[in-house]
Amino acid sequence: MLAAERRAHLLELLSRTGKVVAKDVAADFGISEDSVRRDLRDLAAEGLCQRVYGGALPVSPATAAYAARQAVAPDGKRRVAAAAAGLVRPGGSVILDGGTTALAVARALPEGLDCTVITHSPTVAAALIEHPRAEIFLLGGRVLKHSAVTCGAAAVEAAQQVSAELCLLGVTGVHPEAGLTTGDADEAAMKRALSARAAETYVLASREKIGTASPYRVLPWAEISGLVTDAEPRDPVVARLASLGVEILDAG
Repeated sequence: MLAAERRAHLLELLSRTGKVVAKDVAADFGISEDSVRRDLRDLAAEGLCQRVYGGALPVSPATAAYAARQAVAPDGKRRVAAAAAGLVRPGGSVILDGGTTALAVARALPEGLDCTVITHSPTVAAALIEHPRAEIFLLGGRVLKHSAVTCGAAAVEAAQQVSAELCLLGVTGVHPEAGLTTGDADEAAMKRALSARAAETYVLASREKIGTASPYRVLPWAEISGLVTDAEPRDPVVARLASLGVEILDAG
């Protein structure tokens, strides 16, 4: 089998089953695992898969630049945002992550809601300016333009000085084995710092992120309170997460 044929098969397998296990493919093809790993490396270089230990997973579509991501699954993000906004109690405090889904949450909060919002996203803070009863705390630091958030040592230090009842956290990949992932190491560290300052953390993930992975792990499943998603409850990944004890808030 030619290399191009093998790679086409790997992509078909990834689309059909949601993963590629290198040793299984090597046995099926009668070739070495090294050959399969080389194929996966080439596909990953083209942005067609996310390599993980032992094989590959579907790559998240949510790692594009901020402006481009605003056009990805806007209806799904609005559904997730509406469900997540309902978790913010009157008089409560929430740490609201950055990204396009978090921005949708800010826009979904009732205009007259009395609450405290802590965020490292200038766009989220700006979206709440017209909310007269919302107290806004913007955490400073180096601005990561790709996601329109602050990150780095200064931002992590600022996060360590706050606390809240609730953290609403965005990720780019949600997978039972790979966990909760994102595309930038500094951003992953900032998300962990934000989550650590809240009593409860709920992850926001519209359906296009379910079953995908990005390079950097954010949190293990044991450290979150639940997942807010518009993916179908019978989706195999969602069903698997539920079987692992993850609380699923259906935003469908």
